[in-house]
Amino acid sequence: MNIESTSNLLSTEAKTEQAELQALNALAENYVKLILDVGHHHPYYIDAYYGPKEWKEASTKKPLPALLKEVELLSQKLASIDVAEDLALRKDFLAIQLNSVGVFIRLQSGEDIKFDDESQGLYDAISPSISEQNLDLALAELDALLPGEGDINKRLNDFKSQFVIPIDKLDTVFVAAIDEARKRTKDYISLPENESFTIEYVTDKVWSGYNWYQGNNFSLIQLNTDFPIYIERAIDLASHEGYPGHHVFNSQMEQHLVDKMGWIEYSIYPLYSPMSLLAEGSANYGINVAFPVEERLAFEKEVLFPLAGLDASQVENYYRVEDKLSLLSYADNMVAQRYLDGEIDKDKAIALLMKYALSSEEKSAQRIGFIEAHRAYVINYNLGQDLVKKYVDKETGNGDHAARWKVFADLLANPKTASLMAK
Repeated sequence: MNIESTSNLLSTEAKTEQAELQALNALAENYVKLILDVGHHHPYYIDAYYGPKEWKEASTKKPLPALLKEVELLSQKLASIDVAEDLALRKDFLAIQLNSVGVFIRLQSGEDIKFDDESQGLYDAISPSISEQNLDLALAELDALLPGEGDINKRLNDFKSQFVIPIDKLDTVFVAAIDEARKRTKDYISLPENESFTIEYVTDKVWSGYNWYQGNNFSLIQLNTDFPIYIERAIDLASHEGYPGHHVFNSQMEQHLVDKMGWIEYSIYPLYSPMSLLAEGSANYGINVAFPVEERLAFEKEVLFPLAGLDASQVENYYRVEDKLSLLSYADNMVAQRYLDGEIDKDKAIALLMKYALSSEEKSAQRIGFIEAHRAYVINYNLGQDLVKKYVDKETGNGDHAARWKVFADLLANPKTASLMAK
């Protein structure tokens, strides 16, 4: 092949790749506008948006059948676009997100979709089946750790009552936790110079904490003070909502994918979508990345317990109980599946949460309120965390701490859904 024909071939390949990119960019723009239109049908569907303001201003509340048709047409068009390997992840992610939009529209249309089918359709994952017998084994282990005899729920709540952060010290403790989480995250992830957040303390919510990402690397972090906040929640919430959790995840997407790559689809975050499984899962997994067990215990003992005015000699004992409680985390999924599928009524659902999540009746009722409002979303916390851990372990070969941070940071900057992480 002569030089001229080689040059022509390279030129043709470059033009083809450019055409593919333009086609994806155009489809991504239509995807964002579709999500904005769907958002008119649910007050919480759009969790964050920092794309062009004129697109949001021009969005309208279209009929659900028309929106579903748009999903189908965009999905067909996306499937027809051939892309090079470097754009394959982008195309796959868009395809899975679009499928999720369709399932969400069907739910809004009143279609009866079973819990597992809903979670697969919305979040690209199904929670493993768990029985009451599995949870009873974990309860037995916890029972042996708790002081006293009798009702385990009462004994647990009596035990944990020693570790409530006084309301007048909550801000001091939380700010200390989030400052430490930020410092640890910055050691491994390059954060924009202008990144920042505001903390608000709120009431009358069905969640314990929430990050409202505003764009331009800024977040509003809200903490719900309806119920006592236990000492372990300081690091959990600081890491989950802040560093290296939601605040960092959203900032990394904006910085790397929207600003640098021009991938406009990442300027909008539909809450009920596969993006949430990664968002919640990475935020929970990130707690342990930022605070490995021994380092966490040391920081709790030396800093947070004293700031909260709590007995620091109880740190190890407290976290032994917390470790056993983590074995019960899938109780939420079991209860949500049975309740939403109509297998049990609300009273039974509350009773099961009181037994297996070991929450008070009032707290269990609040959790049912969350399940009613957000349905299969509950799988994103525990299953999401387990899937992210599995992915990081696979990619690092259970490598050292720095290796885990590297893979974890790359996942935040280049998001993958559950099925894409499994490849």
